[in-house]
Amino acid sequence: MAYDLLVIGGGVNGCAIARDAAGRGLSVLLVEMGDLASATSSASTKLIHGGLRYLEQLEFRLVREALEERETMLAAAPHLVRPLKFVLPHERGLRPAALIRLGLFLYDHLARRTRLEGSHKVALEGTPFGAPLKGAYKTGFTYADCWVDDARLVVVYALAARELGAEICVRTRLVEARRLPDRWIARCEDEAGAREVEARAIANAAGPYVSQTLHDALRITSKKHARLVKGSHIVTRRLYEGEHAYILQNPDKRVIFAIPYEQELTLVGTTDVPFDGAPGPVEISAEEVAYLLAAINRCFAQSVAEADIVWSFSGLRPLFDDGAVQASVTTRDYAFDLDRAGAPALSIFGGKLTTARRLAEHALDELASAFPQAGPAWTQGATLPGGDIPDDGFEAFLTQFQRERPFLGERLARRLARAYGTRAEKLLGEATTMAALGRGFGCGLTQAELDYLVREEWVRSGEDALWRRSKLGLMLDERRRAEVNEEIDSLLRRHGPQDAARDDL
Repeated sequence: MAYDLLVIGGGVNGCAIARDAAGRGLSVLLVEMGDLASATSSASTKLIHGGLRYLEQLEFRLVREALEERETMLAAAPHLVRPLKFVLPHERGLRPAALIRLGLFLYDHLARRTRLEGSHKVALEGTPFGAPLKGAYKTGFTYADCWVDDARLVVVYALAARELGAEICVRTRLVEARRLPDRWIARCEDEAGAREVEARAIANAAGPYVSQTLHDALRITSKKHARLVKGSHIVTRRLYEGEHAYILQNPDKRVIFAIPYEQELTLVGTTDVPFDGAPGPVEISAEEVAYLLAAINRCFAQSVAEADIVWSFSGLRPLFDDGAVQASVTTRDYAFDLDRAGAPALSIFGGKLTTARRLAEHALDELASAFPQAGPAWTQGATLPGGDIPDDGFEAFLTQFQRERPFLGERLARRLARAYGTRAEKLLGEATTMAALGRGFGCGLTQAELDYLVREEWVRSGEDALWRRSKLGLMLDERRRAEVNEEIDSLLRRHGPQDAARDDL
């Protein structure tokens, strides 16, 4: 079969590119060798943010673009993206207060801000913001950024792409691609076997595998390279009351975030460790655990120990190698490598959750000469699936949702509304009782939800459902997780490979 564009990689960049391209009228095939968001895009700190610390690296263009995108993403996916207030305690001997004030002034004014509040100097002593901190912290600053469910953001980009005509194929690996003057002939392989497809251009958005794909599958030599950096996070028992987050300064000039997570936990991260091995799954090291615990214990009054950690996760960030000596100062901006020696191939180095929409827009601009029939840029102002929530906001939508589905209860209604937005209605159908949703697996997870995830969201395993489409794996015991796996296997047999999530090679 012939396509206009073959996208390699089902992370946030690849899915955003597929959505943008399909919306311009191009025929698109996206192949992902694992699950959507199964690598870098589900291992982030889960922020849509300008990147306050990038101002120290003079990354003004990146910060401005990211600040603009906060507003865009709040409007596009208000169920997945929500404002989050950050508290930055001031510590003498580290960044001077005047420097912090200057940075926050720039943060407030580099881009137009309509939905988020500006920064403020605040007293910490005797206040809820200062309550969990050591007594030495008397003053600090607050500012606003946004939290996002990173893996679900990738899924809604993929859903949008599919609804615009793109084919999204998970568990499908690009084996090799042969270049001709006017097209690529690519060999792709999934569990059912291999087949060949043609494409007029390729977008290599393989994340940590971008250089490997470029050299091994596409047979292209490039002067640009990805620099792999391991970032690890820990999730602990809840460390403080309140819905605000903390950004903590370290003596090594890095910052660590402490963020409310899954209602009862706290997310702490991230590390920046150079990684010289081959791309693939990674795990947190003992040194990283000690580093994150030390950062928290420097600032928080109540000591946190390894026994308080309930989960950890790690991922490889494919930063653009700009020659920086330290991983923590390597640019977080993205770079393109467009090879035109025949049919074009565009490789993407770097990128962030926050700027994936803009990156996709720029990627299609780079490939414009290959697609004279393509429509103009269109994603600015467009909502993502589930995000068509009325202007009175998420909480008003949730109140109405609870009123219409009282049998769900507050906790489950909030989880479903946050995860699926207006698409929760499609999941629930005509159900008026929990029994109508089928067997329960704990924490409100039902047969109806698993069926929806298999049919609509490319779920193929319990890991997909429990750790990426949700984080219910944190709450369910081993027996329940095994039951979820069994149910998904049964659903896959029932739906058949052609019906599950509707698109497979």
